Amino acid sequence: MGTTFRRHTLAGEMLVLQTAIVVVVLVAVAAISLRQSEVTFHRVEGRRVGALAEQLAANPLVRSRLTRPAPQEALAPLVHSTQAQSGVSSVTVADAGGRVVAATNPTLVGRPLPRGGGQGRGWSGSVTLDGSRELVARAPVLSEASGSVGEQVGTVMIGEVSPTVWQRLSGASSYLLAYLGVAGVLGLAGSWLLARRVKRQTLGLEPREIAGLAEHREAMLYGIAEGVVALDPQARLTLVNEVGRRLLDLPEDCVGQSLAELGVEGRLRDVLAEGAERRDEVVVRRGRVLVLNRMAVAKDGRLLGSVTTLRDRTELARLEREIGAFRSTSELLRAQAHEFANQLHTISGLIQIGEQEEVVHYIRALNKRRQSLDVTLSRRVRDTAVAALLTAKASLAAERKVTLRVSERTSLERLAPEDAADVATVVGNLVDNAVDAAASGGDGAWVEVEVRQDATGVEIVVRDSGPGVAPELAREVFTHGFTTKAAEGGERGIGLALTRLVCERHGGEIQVDGAVFTARMTVRAAKGAGR
Repeated sequence: MGTTFRRHTLAGEMLVLQTAIVVVVLVAVAAISLRQSEVTFHRVEGRRVGALAEQLAANPLVRSRLTRPAPQEALAPLVHSTQAQSGVSSVTVADAGGRVVAATNPTLVGRPLPRGGGQGRGWSGSVTLDGSRELVARAPVLSEASGSVGEQVGTVMIGEVSPTVWQRLSGASSYLLAYLGVAGVLGLAGSWLLARRVKRQTLGLEPREIAGLAEHREAMLYGIAEGVVALDPQARLTLVNEVGRRLLDLPEDCVGQSLAELGVEGRLRDVLAEGAERRDEVVVRRGRVLVLNRMAVAKDGRLLGSVTTLRDRTELARLEREIGAFRSTSELLRAQAHEFANQLHTISGLIQIGEQEEVVHYIRALNKRRQSLDVTLSRRVRDTAVAALLTAKASLAAERKVTLRVSERTSLERLAPEDAADVATVVGNLVDNAVDAAASGGDGAWVEVEVRQDATGVEIVVRDSGPGVAPELAREVFTHGFTTKAAEGGERGIGLALTRLVCERHGGEIQVDGAVFTARMTVRAAKGAGR
């Protein structure tokens, strides 16, 4: 039959520990008390036996009898009366040669006086007499006879038995037991209250459970693919996992430092440290498009801090950009189909009413307009990807009653395929925002695109007839990842944030001044371009 061992609870462990501490403290206090009582005994009794020894040594009977024959007969009664009156343990008188002549202990008579200190002067200390330890005091007996005044004629020694450790303990046992009882009760009560308080603060978890949670937390924080950042109410980092540190480009010793000390400012600081809750906030941080979700942590109405999760959406943004290209193509096809259907309806109507000549003129006008746009684009924009994009955007703009025109100053040669895709992304995002802004202005809306290329890069300028971006939002639309609709108070997106990111990857920048967006990029010409 197996034996089951029950693990100690936190309260039990604290109770045992506190009790052990109380016992150790009481033992130490008892040892100190015993030592103090011993010191006190030597000080008080030493003074008393010293005074008695000096008093007996100055007795005229002792001073006179020690120089006569058979002094013990006269001194024995005095010795015993002194012991009876003072209550000391022993009284001993020795002659000038150090031989005991009278003593309360008869076995010492005739024997040498026990040595414990210097001769010829007063002395006090501990000596052993017949197996017992005594605190004794010696005083010299001085002669008062004529011709030898002041000469030492003997020694008086008075002793008091020192109590043993067990005697001192037995004398103080009642107090020690009372102290132990009171201290034990107080220790148990304090341990129980402390254990309850700790139990509440640890949500009823035992130490092994807390350790398990800490291990699981570490495994979870460093095992998930998302970044996790925890802040206290003073915006200091209390926790960050490896993914979060990498996404925010933080040093290894960042925990314990504030966001200001780490150089986190602007939009990222606002999302991490302000507001009770943030959902799917888009932030651009050093070339990365990050999506943040922040949740405040509070208990009993008291704010403890916040926890924010971060996801790297840079690759996802790239995929969205590619999907956006397909979406633009589908929208182009839809717009062209819609435009072609309208043209067919017009031609069909003219034929039905017998206006064959008008049909010819109408078809010629359509062909002339298309050729004019194609010739303009092919002459000014020689990169096929960008030219095709502008053609598609022209049809989409026309569907929304917005005129898209290409500036006469536009000049773009063929680019390397990867650079052409990025230029098309910038142009497409800026044109989409411009069309959205101009379409809200009613009739006569227009958007103008100007693309200029030099030896080092490309400058893209997009103007529109819309209201433009307010000066106070000129930086915010890029820092916060707003689209132009966001600048007007609409929903937030990542269109302009991606545009800025693409420009920065090519060593350029993007600016806005009212309704004019200007982007600059460093690009490479395609092989064989310009021949």
